[in-house]
Amino acid sequence: MSRPGPKIPPLSVTDAQRAALEGWVRRRSTAQALAQRSRIVLECAEGHSIMEVSRRLRVAPDTVRTWRRRFLERGLDGLSDEPRPGVPRKITDADVERVIVKTLEEKPKNATHWSTRSMAAATGMSPSAISRIWRAFALAPHRTQTSLLSTDPLFIDKVRDVVGLYLDPPEKALVLCVDEKSQIQALDRSQPVLPMVPGVPERRSHDYVRAGTTTLFAALEVATGKVIGSLHRRHRAVEFKKFLAKLDQEVPAELEVHLILDNYVTHKTPAIKKWLPAHPRFHLHFTPTSASWLNLVERWFAELTQKKLRRGVHRSVQALERDIRSWLADWNEHPRPFVWTKTADEILDKVAAYCRRISDSGH
Repeated sequence: MSRPGPKIPPLSVTDAQRAALEGWVRRRSTAQALAQRSRIVLECAEGHSIMEVSRRLRVAPDTVRTWRRRFLERGLDGLSDEPRPGVPRKITDADVERVIVKTLEEKPKNATHWSTRSMAAATGMSPSAISRIWRAFALAPHRTQTSLLSTDPLFIDKVRDVVGLYLDPPEKALVLCVDEKSQIQALDRSQPVLPMVPGVPERRSHDYVRAGTTTLFAALEVATGKVIGSLHRRHRAVEFKKFLAKLDQEVPAELEVHLILDNYVTHKTPAIKKWLPAHPRFHLHFTPTSASWLNLVERWFAELTQKKLRRGVHRSVQALERDIRSWLADWNEHPRPFVWTKTADEILDKVAAYCRRISDSGH
């Protein structure tokens, strides 16, 4: 014959407590854990046993016992989570502020930037604490990015001109983004490339043998993404003039041609200035100085570099040029245009905001 278990005290709720518990159950914004505890207490108040409440709410019997006991001891306050055990916080808000200010406004005496160890030594904290603070506030003193603000006096006019061609191209005209990718090196690795195998990436030697260079002249059609390209061993006004002649041959005669170019000297030589009046359908639009990011062909050059050149192996310039021509032909079979989305006003507003930040920081 089994012994009866210990007698548990009955649980009852007042009208005010019942209203609060039922409100927590119904309210959508209530945390699910609090709503579940409220249901346990309400079921127990109806006189149901612990095992019956466990089956009805599909929770463990020990869970029912815990929240029943907590309610009997402390009422509604007993249903809230208790403070978690652990070591009290040692780093104060003032300590965090001191690290942030020191990171942003000071430099160590013997270095150009802070490391976690040098900052820890300067503040008396641990390197791991410094690392957590930097991560929380997205600070990375070890990283740097390049930036160059154009000083072109016609910056605003040129931005509006170029972006206007992207967003509202003229009728019966072709807009081409033109540039040269010069000094493309034919590189051969000093040892054979080891192919990728499961669990091991492709491996190649860090050193290489140079076999020569070539220059790619390219014109990206803004509307379609098609690219007209030409390879030359040298990068002079003579080669640029030949490329213009190629464009003149390939672009239908009934179309005007608007070329977006940078300010490289080969684009403005007397020979080019003499060629243009003889071909009046060609119109040149120059990007601002130090603003090559405004030329969409640079984005195409990035595709070529990433997908073909960076990991390519070429034992001769001829092999390199064959690879580039092949990649260009494959691209033009299924060209993909790069869509410009920013208006000139949005670009100029961003540049103005950047200038204000630089001015406010005192640089």
